[in-house]
Amino acid sequence: MNNQKQRLNTMKVFLTGGTGFVGSEVLRQLVMAGHVVRALVRKGSEDKLAVLENVEVYPGDVTEAASLADALAGCDAVIHLVGIIREFPNRGVTFKRMHVESTENMLNAAAEQGVQRYLHMSSNGVCEGGSTAYHRTKWQSEMLVRDSNLDWTIFRPSLIFGPGSEFVDILITLIRKLPVVPVIGNGKYRMQPVAVDQVAASVVKALGMSETIAKTYQLGGGASYSYDEILDLTARALGKEKVCKIHQPIFMIKPMVKMMQGFDQFPITEDQLNMLVEGNVCDPGEWAKTFNLKPISYAEGVGASLQNKS
Repeated sequence: MNNQKQRLNTMKVFLTGGTGFVGSEVLRQLVMAGHVVRALVRKGSEDKLAVLENVEVYPGDVTEAASLADALAGCDAVIHLVGIIREFPNRGVTFKRMHVESTENMLNAAAEQGVQRYLHMSSNGVCEGGSTAYHRTKWQSEMLVRDSNLDWTIFRPSLIFGPGSEFVDILITLIRKLPVVPVIGNGKYRMQPVAVDQVAASVVKALGMSETIAKTYQLGGGASYSYDEILDLTARALGKEKVCKIHQPIFMIKPMVKMMQGFDQFPITEDQLNMLVEGNVCDPGEWAKTFNLKPISYAEGVGASLQNKS
């Protein structure tokens, strides 16, 4: 009886962003839950998919509407995860294209091809008058979703961590390679990292939860920390008791960032700098209650992020 119930609840899900950090975990959990996935993948990126069992690779580009013609045929739901944290205009990679235009294309494809259930990945801190183009375009994409006639659910995670997290990998590199770790500003700006497996689990679970339709959830970890504390927690997970830090005044950093951000190899942009010092915290109470979970804190989960990093 339980197996029959599970089969009845499985879906065919169209997934975008399945080769990314979050997308890889969502893909794994979709397959584990018994769903069949049709993953939109750019040509040549098929090998980046975390799993292939019960995964149908569909070649295309979410920013090119023509490539989505008939892409959703036979699907029961869409999970749209595509997003970027940095623009590369010379490659055609912009916030407007990757956030707004991709969302518009997916919404249109879903409506035209009869797929009613739509799950959308946004970001904590988005608002109409956001201080960064990242947040403003994320907000614009949310408005497109809300204005649609689809059965939508929006997720707004804070900084996401876990195995393969670029953020954690950068901290590991700094702590291991530098005798003194540079910190932008006073290091007191707060973050509330959320575990990638809990983010993915919520997305997958929401597929079958009608009570999540037309709802927006803020996803955050079980505790918030200053950036300095995040560094210390990461160091302790690596077996180091203390991180020597040197705090760089923001007024000294900003001119250099503005001058150098046009170079792809430069590690930070003005938008990223602003988002960093603004902090990234939220109230995850409604999310935790709806999905019946206890948010994992960075202190509890950072060890798992260090897998294969020894």
